[in-house]
Amino acid sequence: MTPPTVAVPMAARDSAEPSERAVRYIPAVLTASVFILLFAKPAFLLARDWWNDPEAGHGLLLFPVSLWLAWKSGLVTERRPNIVLGSILLVAGALIRVTAELAAELYTMRMSMVLAALGLVIFFLGLKQALRWWLPIVLLGLSVPLPELIKSALALPLQFKASQMGAALLEWRHVPVRLTGNVILLPGQRLFVTEACSGLRSLTALLSLAVLMGGLWLTRPVMRLGLLFLAVPIAILINGVRVFLTGFLVYFVDPAMGEGFMHLTEGWLLFLVSFALVALAAWAFRAIERRFVGEAAHA
Repeated sequence: MTPPTVAVPMAARDSAEPSERAVRYIPAVLTASVFILLFAKPAFLLARDWWNDPEAGHGLLLFPVSLWLAWKSGLVTERRPNIVLGSILLVAGALIRVTAELAAELYTMRMSMVLAALGLVIFFLGLKQALRWWLPIVLLGLSVPLPELIKSALALPLQFKASQMGAALLEWRHVPVRLTGNVILLPGQRLFVTEACSGLRSLTALLSLAVLMGGLWLTRPVMRLGLLFLAVPIAILINGVRVFLTGFLVYFVDPAMGEGFMHLTEGWLLFLVSFALVALAAWAFRAIERRFVGEAAHA
């Protein structure tokens, strides 16, 4: 004898489905809330530096571009959440964040936010999704300004290199010049190659652009690394040319050309030149890639 069936009203089933869907989102909502609570301070400090610090201004471009690239790449078809690896990265990010705040170390605190975000992706979407989003993740890491200790260690050699290149080019153009450290002595004038003129800002921006162009246009890791390494001498060379042009204009045109609006405009124009050179190198690498892949396909 079969037991009698109990009919469930349609209204009861409809009301149960939304509640079940709501329960599914509880872990994600709780995780997002804890993430925001834990990393709200470093996120605010990072956004403030993007807006106020010229050395960190490239983050205003990299952050929205990284979000757009992640959205454009989309989600993998087969999502396999990796709870173990994601949990390890999340715990590591939280511990680094707390430790960095105790040590008052901003760079590590901000990078822990990127590490925790990577852990969230792997925890909920899997390792394949993190590999698909490698370019946005790298750009997020590059948007974090370098610590002052590293910037100071890099800026001084760059200042000396720019001063040496500028002085050599001025001598080549028969301009009487004497170099003492990062000071270029001209007749009646002194040019100080300060930390702001070291080229570190343009170097950081060019490296970020090289990563972006390599990720979008190139497919082979060797070509991407080649473009990244090529951006370094381009930035150093263009900054040396900038010092030369400043000294040339100060000596032959007007001492006011070495400061103020004209000096700033000159820097922006030369940065556009360096950007064009990196783009040209990326185009050349892309042409080499296409030819190499084409020849390999017909072999």
